[in-house]
Amino acid sequence: MPDFSQLTERQREIYDFIRDKIEGRGFGPTVREIGEGFEIKSPNGVMCHLKALEKKGLIKRTGFRARAIQLIDHRLHTVELPLLGKVAAGAPMQATATDDRLDFKDLFGDPNYFALRVQGQSMIENHIDDGDFVVIRKQQTAHNGERVVAMIDDEVTLKRFYREKNRIRLEPANESMAPIYVDEDDDIHILGVLVGVVRKC
Repeated sequence: MPDFSQLTERQREIYDFIRDKIEGRGFGPTVREIGEGFEIKSPNGVMCHLKALEKKGLIKRTGFRARAIQLIDHRLHTVELPLLGKVAAGAPMQATATDDRLDFKDLFGDPNYFALRVQGQSMIENHIDDGDFVVIRKQQTAHNGERVVAMIDDEVTLKRFYREKNRIRLEPANESMAPIYVDEDDDIHILGVLVGVVRKC
């Protein structure tokens, strides 16, 4: 378990801020977001707090970007629901009760998975609507046609990925929207590939 006893009050607040961002959207805040959240004007001031948290064994940074923060010994809560049986999506079928339970950890509990809430309708023709949750497998590469979460500068987007000559095309699944073209030399990073969609009705 993490030992918070050696943290200053501000370090604990920043740790909680990082944890909330990771749990809420699947990746950590930027240095700028931490600075704005705690009115720290200097990026160096934020980095001092991150280095202190790292030194005290509560986080580790896997790169130079703040979003590469990982929490050490932090476990997400798992949720189980009763799995009552099958339901026909075609012709009706006989109802057969079961006593099974569906642990969502079995579906989405891989430590390399994270979830994001969708904002907008750029993927509506792939049945991904505003307000849906998408489950993403962390990886830095993708094959043509895969649906990815890509970071361009400090903004993220969910699109289909296509590598073209000297550029990358991020294709929406909405005929009313144009693709995004990014030069390979620009600041673009693949954060992960879509593995599931959860809709809260």
